[in-house]
Formats: sequence, structure tokens, C-alpha cells
Amino acid sequence: MEVTAVLAALAAGALIGFILGMVGGGGSILAVPLLIYFVGVDSTHMAIGTAAVAVAINAAIGLIAHARKGNIKWGCAVVFGSSAIAGAALGAELGKSVDGARLLALFAMLMIGVGLLTMRKRSGGSDPDVKLERATARRLLPRLLPAGFGVGGFSGFFGIGGGFLIVPGLVAATAMPISVAIGSSLLVITAVGATTALSYSISGYVDWTLVALLGLGGIAGALLGRIALGALTGRGRALQLGFGGLVVAVGSAILIAEWVG
Repeated sequence: MEVTAVLAALAAGALIGFILGMVGGGGSILAVPLLIYFVGVDSTHMAIGTAAVAVAINAAIGLIAHARKGNIKWGCAVVFGSSAIAGAALGAELGKSVDGARLLALFAMLMIGVGLLTMRKRSGGSDPDVKLERATARRLLPRLLPAGFGVGGFSGFFGIGGGFLIVPGLVAATAMPISVAIGSSLLVITAVGATTALSYSISGYVDWTLVALLGLGGIAGALLGRIALGALTGRGRALQLGFGGLVVAVGSAILIAEWVG
């Protein structure tokens, strides 16, 4: 790789990590456009496959922190995630069969939708003690399994974590609090990201050098993001709105460029 490409990849990883450190999620939605328009990856499928690896790694790191705090409902997350893996495997295969230009346009529309959803206030459920056990299985399984499969398929198709769908999906299925749903979603995102990454990797659509550079940049960016977040305590809603607006703007720009082109 040329020096400029290496620096661009490190900078892209730093920006993604910075956003994750500031907002706590969603930064992976910017990975694909950054890889294509900033780093210079000329294949939409390669960008999605490479981004999927970064999604899985970032989610796994976040999962460890939430597990230590006890913010994970393991039974619900495992069932939801198992179903999501099946959906992601199917979604990834479908995504690879779509023309790159059309897939990028669909991804841009997805970004606009994600940005708008990000700007909405999220609410949690009212059952902090919910558990998947014999007494609750008949009620929870019919909700968790189809929701997981649908979200997994959507995430696998686009190579994203899908937290913006997983979190409300878990809340709707189990009525767990939002903080626990966020922690539990990271287990699902890790599984979905790894499944998508494996599918794209088998087809040769993962640039492992870029994965390493994104990871190195992401570590530094995440540290800076947490520092910045500490300086902006109490402005979480403003950060949420700002990030949502940024995602909508980038998605709109990509869509316009694809239509004009």
C-alpha cells in the first residue's frame, strides 16, 4: 500500500473510533463510505466485507465492558443472536449477488434511515428482571426468533452491526431496559458481524491490511472520543442529533452522486 493510503486508512479508523467513543455506537455505518470515498477502495463488496470485520471487533470490545457491568441478558441475547446468525448468512449471500453500484445506492438510503432513527429519543422497557427460562420461553421465543432472523438478514446484506434495529427489537420482544438492551445487542452485533465477515472473506472481499489499519486508528480515536465525551458531559442529546444529521448528510451526498453519475 502507498503511504497516502495507509494514512487515509488510519485516519478513517480514528474517525470511526472517535465517533464510537463519543456516541457509543453507530460509527460503523460510516466505515463503508469512508473506505470507498476517502481510502479509495474501488469495490463496494470489498468495503462492506472489510467493514464487517471492523464491526465485529468493535462490538466484541464493547461487549467485554458491558459484561463486566452486568448489562447483558445472556439468554435473550443468545437466542436472538443465534437466529440473527442464520439471517446474516442469508443476507450476506444476497448482498454479494447485487451489483456494486446498486448496493451502494441502497446503502446510502439505509444511511439516511439510520440517521433519522438515531435522532429519535430511544425508550426502554419496564421489565429489568426479564429472563429467558422455562417459565418465560413460550412467551419470549416466538418474539425473539423471528425478530433476530429479520434483523440479522438486514445487517448481513449491508455488512453493518444493525444496533439501531437490534436494540429496539430486544426491547419490543422482552421489555428489557434500554441500557441492558444496548449491552445485550453487542453480543448479537459481534455474532452478526463475524458471520457477515466470514461470508465475505470466503469470497475474497476482505482486505485484512485495511482491517489492521482501521483497528489501529480506531484505538486512538476511541480514546480521544472518550476524553471529548467527558468534556461534553450533559450534551448527549446534542451529540445524538449531530451524529444523526451527519449520517443523513453523508447518505444524501452518496445518493446524489450515484444518481448524477
